[in-house]
Amino acid sequence: MKGILNSVLVFLVLAAPGFAQTLGEITGIVTDATGAVIAGALVSARNNATGATREVTTNSAGVYSFPALNPGVYEVRASAKGFKTAIRRDVTLEVQQNLRLDFDMAVGDVTESVSVSAGAISLQTENATVGTVIENKRIIELPLNGRNALQLVALAPNVSFGFPAAGQADARQGGIRASQSISVGGQRAQYNRFTLDGVENTDPNFNTFVVLPSVDALQEFKVQSGIYPAEFGRGATQVNIMTKSGGNDYHGTLFHFLRNEKLDAKNYAFTANRPPKDPFRLNQFGFTLGGPVSVPKLFNGKNKLFFMANYEWFRQRRSVQAISSLPSVAMREGNFSELPLGTAGIFDPRTRTNVGGQIVATPFPGNILPSTRIAAVSRQLLEFYPVPNVAGAGLRNNFQQAQGRPINRDQLVTRFDFVESSNSQWFGRYSWGDENQLTEALKLNGEKIVTNFNQYMVSNSRVLTPSIVNEARFGYTQFYNTTGPELAFTRDVVGELKMPGLASGPPVQWGIPNVSLQGVYAGFGNSSEGPYENNNSALQFINNTTIVRGKIAATQHNINSRRRDKLWKA
Repeated sequence: MKGILNSVLVFLVLAAPGFAQTLGEITGIVTDATGAVIAGALVSARNNATGATREVTTNSAGVYSFPALNPGVYEVRASAKGFKTAIRRDVTLEVQQNLRLDFDMAVGDVTESVSVSAGAISLQTENATVGTVIENKRIIELPLNGRNALQLVALAPNVSFGFPAAGQADARQGGIRASQSISVGGQRAQYNRFTLDGVENTDPNFNTFVVLPSVDALQEFKVQSGIYPAEFGRGATQVNIMTKSGGNDYHGTLFHFLRNEKLDAKNYAFTANRPPKDPFRLNQFGFTLGGPVSVPKLFNGKNKLFFMANYEWFRQRRSVQAISSLPSVAMREGNFSELPLGTAGIFDPRTRTNVGGQIVATPFPGNILPSTRIAAVSRQLLEFYPVPNVAGAGLRNNFQQAQGRPINRDQLVTRFDFVESSNSQWFGRYSWGDENQLTEALKLNGEKIVTNFNQYMVSNSRVLTPSIVNEARFGYTQFYNTTGPELAFTRDVVGELKMPGLASGPPVQWGIPNVSLQGVYAGFGNSSEGPYENNNSALQFINNTTIVRGKIAATQHNINSRRRDKLWKA
């Protein structure tokens, strides 16, 4: 039995495809001035931010490889006996990049060095992936409406962005996720897949993102539009995002962005009862802080643990003017004497009879209902039906309301990086978010969207031997979203009314029963469409093993990858 298990393990190592490898790799060949390969040369890669250093030696073919490196800026050194040390400074490694960096060693003493600080932009020759990296400089410096980094996807070629939302996400999920319309290569907006720090970040219901970190918490992201590795083959387009790590120096930002209606155009038509501009105010503020966690006694005076923390608040307050036609105050008490001449009267349903195949009934005198004939349930429902407020308007267009559109979003992103040794490095992240928005209508008749999420991930890159590197990753995501009545989770109106045959249902669908009125008067209550509720969880265990053999700089194999989704829908 043990032999069988070992055989299965070997098979998985040699044959299984990679999965969601979002870290970078630096690889190349070390040669002398004649072009002959140098075996046994010592090559090191040092992260400028954290000081994390990894060392390898070139094999018999002169090949070296640093797989599973965090994107960032590195210093790469190559040294060998009888040759000057070659140094490449400020080497930028991007998301999911296989960076080819060859060294030509000059004869000399190893204490001598040849340093190169910059060079020509290298072509991506290690794989055929078609994609565009949006680096940190553009994320931070380019103006973004609402600080939404996904708008930068439009910088990639063959991308359409910002068209009206399509599909069911707009009506059934709503919010900021449904408004992210991205089409690459003419594909549908629903054919995108998102990963964050190498773990699944896609809502399986509508293929929208789960977590979108603040621009200050992002390192960079890559838009892959074709011929990408099989590990990303779950969508026509892959948006691969990496968060920012801490470093040896403390860095932080405080920000507050404000927008209001001062520069907005006036309404097309306004009266004394309608303001010239609809009120609008947006506040977006927060902070980012990153740096080392210094514990001298534990780490022998060296910085090995680093953190990054980001919190962002979003508060939007706006309202739109709405005009409705509502019954008069007298009509609410049963007095319909205001009805114009020629209008059909109000008939007593208790007097309905069949005369010669025709239903007839006796009208109420003066079109006035006795107060004793108004049902108690009807009086209760009138609490959610406002009275006219425009003086002199008559029986039409007699109610004016500033309907609010408040939006609240809170989001936390925290990340740690731990340099255990030159052979082992860790990083992990926790993201939390709480979002809600409301679309008001009449009185407590509106619709609200509630969204919250939690995402955990941990990754470890470990050098097992000079030619074998293993990267293990764990991810767990909880995502909840619902769009439904304004009173959901708050007030069970149906339960209060106790109407025969009408059940109140679970809290997600609490609200006001829908009442339709024929004619000119507006109905009220909640739509019978929905509510819609998504409650998903995704659990991932990922393992990527890289083996360096001969002239092949890096071969990745996945030995364990599992994913589990739990979906509940109402």
